[in-house]
Parts: sequence; C-alpha cells; structure tokens
Amino acid sequence: MSEKPELFTIGELAQRTGLAVRTIRFWSDSDVVTPSGRSAGGYRLYDAEAVARLDLVRTLRELGLDLTSVRQVLGSQASVQDVAEAHLRALDAELRTLHVRRAVLRWIARRGTTTEEMRTMHEVAKMSADERQRIIDDFVQRTFEGIDEDAPGAEIAKGMRSMPAQLPADPSTEQVDAWVELAELVSDEDFQRRCRDMAITGAQGIDQPGGYSPEKTMEHAATALREGIIPESARGKEVLDRIVDPELSSAERLSLADSVERFTDRRVERYWQLLGVLNGWPAFEPHVPNFEWLIAALRAHA
Repeated sequence: MSEKPELFTIGELAQRTGLAVRTIRFWSDSDVVTPSGRSAGGYRLYDAEAVARLDLVRTLRELGLDLTSVRQVLGSQASVQDVAEAHLRALDAELRTLHVRRAVLRWIARRGTTTEEMRTMHEVAKMSADERQRIIDDFVQRTFEGIDEDAPGAEIAKGMRSMPAQLPADPSTEQVDAWVELAELVSDEDFQRRCRDMAITGAQGIDQPGGYSPEKTMEHAATALREGIIPESARGKEVLDRIVDPELSSAERLSLADSVERFTDRRVERYWQLLGVLNGWPAFEPHVPNFEWLIAALRAHA
C-alpha cells in the first residue's frame, strides 16, 4: 500500500518557505501555484512540489518577471532563458529611460530653468531612443528627398544621412543640452531649406575658378584670423592672393564669393558640433569663420 503524500495548508507553506500567507494565497488565486486538494474544512492543501514551485516563483518575481511570464515558465511554454532575455531587454530600455531622466533632473538642478524649458526637457526624457532618432531621420528624409547621395559634391546629404544623433544611455548635462539644441535646429524650416539648397547645389557640381580650394582657405584664412588681418586691408589682399589666382576678374571674384557663401553656414557647422557632443567625438575648431573671411576678402578686392 503506497504512502499517502504529505499535504500542507497555506500557513504551513508559509512557515516552510518564509513567504507571507497573503502572497501564497495571491499566487494560488493567480494559478501560479495550484492546490492538490482541500481539507474537510474546505482549506486548500498543497503537496511537496508546491514548495519547490514557490521557491522558483519567488526567484523569478524578485528578478522582475511578471506573473504571466512566470506562468509561462512553470507551464513549460517558455524557457527561463527566453523569458530572462526578454526581460533583460525590457530592463535595459527602462534603465536607459531612467538615465535620461536623471540627466534631465541634473540639467534642471544645475542651470535653473523656466517652466517652458522644463516642459521641453520633460518631453525629451519621455521620448524613447527610437523617437529621438526619428526626429533626425525625419529631418534628413524631408531635407534630402530625391537627392542622389552619390552625386558629385553632395557630401552634406550623404553625411547627414549616415550620421545618427543618438542621445547616450547615460547622458551628461552637456549632451542633454546638445540634444535639445539639435532637436530645435533640425525643426527650423529655414535651416532645412538651407541644408537642402547646399545639397542640391553640391549635387549639380560646381567648377571653382582661380585655383580655389577649401584646403588653401583653411590654411591661409585661418592664419589671417589668428593674426588679426582684416579682409579689406592690403595685407588681406596679400593673403587672398595665396588662396586664389591674383588675376581673377572682379566678376569671377564676386561669383566665387557667392558660390562659397552657399556652402558657408554656422548653423550647419553647429549641427556637426552637436553630433560630436552626443557621440563623444573629439571637439574641432570652427571652420566657418575662415570661409567668411575669404568671402569678405573676395568682395572687398573685386
């Protein structure tokens, strides 16, 4: 004759497992741990397997798994590994959100802020990484739609398409600042038109007269700025002659000035600087002032 298995009341299970009676009752009501029968007085009774199941349930719950996932594991509908991987992904996403919120609070505490700025920062904190990335993706799509990224001179379109602007998982206050500024920048319609104009002009290809090259400008105009040489001065003319052919006509100088100006915009350069802050790239000295110096010199000596 087989020995009758030992059965336990909820109170006895609580003593064996260290769990609260109300917790065991709740898990039983939720079909996570089912009773083996009932006593003559109508109390739920559980076998020895329930002790092991309760221990597993407690471990899974302490790891953050919801009761639906726990039931799937106990019912062998999903492996512990599958459920753990799914919850790990969810936890990683939650941690990224918490990191951003912490950075926003740090930003507000450091700077002090208006109600409108705080509302903006709160919206940033609520965004998922995908939503933040979509702002940049939408800007790129609207601005460069229909422009062949392999067209000659279309580097700005190609570059902005290929450079994601992701807010880091644990951003610094400087990176939060950069993200807010970047989001405002790409939402500006005038900035969008400016970038598209640059891309279209570059895609068409332009012949620059007089041996002009950006490299010469970077070298000689930068030196002029460091030395305080005014574009309109005689010394400015000497520097200009090192950048372009001194024999250029007035019309050619003015045409070149207009051409360079189409690709010279501090806001566009700021876009790349903000991307650098967000992605942890090395900072670079602004280049636009060099080209602004060249434009002024070309017009002054036309």
